[in-house]
Amino acid sequence: MRLQNKVAIVTGAASGMGKQIALLFAKEGAKVVVSDLNLEGAEQVAKEIQADGGAASAIKTNVALEEDIQQLVDTAVSTYGTVDILVNNAGIMDNFEPAGDIQDAIWERVFAVNTTSVMRATRKVLPVFLEKQQGIIINVASAGGLYGARAGAAYTASKHAVVGFTKNTGFMYAQKGIRCNAIAPGGVETNIASTITNINEFGTTRTGPGLALNPRTGKPEEIAQVALFLATDESSFVNGTVITADAGWTAY
Repeated sequence: MRLQNKVAIVTGAASGMGKQIALLFAKEGAKVVVSDLNLEGAEQVAKEIQADGGAASAIKTNVALEEDIQQLVDTAVSTYGTVDILVNNAGIMDNFEPAGDIQDAIWERVFAVNTTSVMRATRKVLPVFLEKQQGIIINVASAGGLYGARAGAAYTASKHAVVGFTKNTGFMYAQKGIRCNAIAPGGVETNIASTITNINEFGTTRTGPGLALNPRTGKPEEIAQVALFLATDESSFVNGTVITADAGWTAY
């Protein structure tokens, strides 16, 4: 019960990595706010936690909207009294477009969900953390945020921005009892591919050779274990950095 009496918000928690993070955090004693655009899926995860004796509540959140982020954190505080851990997990893919094929609407949508939401949720939760001089932020970045061609240009740029934001936030608040780290997963079995709307042939041809080097696909449960480490005092000296979890894919 390493997260006993902690309150955690997990975005994109109706499925995939977010779901497994929510389930594991609850198993370790946290009260979990299960946030997702898919309210039915979020409610199912919350019910699963409750059936196992844990505490959880579900809330529909479109992380691309400022008002939804505000409501998410306010609801967590009003329900459980505080927030101790924020996991910015919600994310979408682009269509593997290279720069010459990017449409403004796709670029803005990818950044709204993958990057701006991380900033807004962090900004919203920081007053809570600063008041008690304690808090943990875990951002789910990507191997695409460390290297150049794991996806299209929009997704790659959005996840690079998350990495930079993580490092800056970790350093800025390091003396305030707040830690901010990121996880950079490689290929993981999730439904993020469902957010691809019209795959770009040229872009996939260029990224294909690198994708073929991936040693294996990961399980969402494996990423959840990394998140648990970052959420506990076991990682007390880990701040402002990125943990890569990709079976060695980016080691090549």
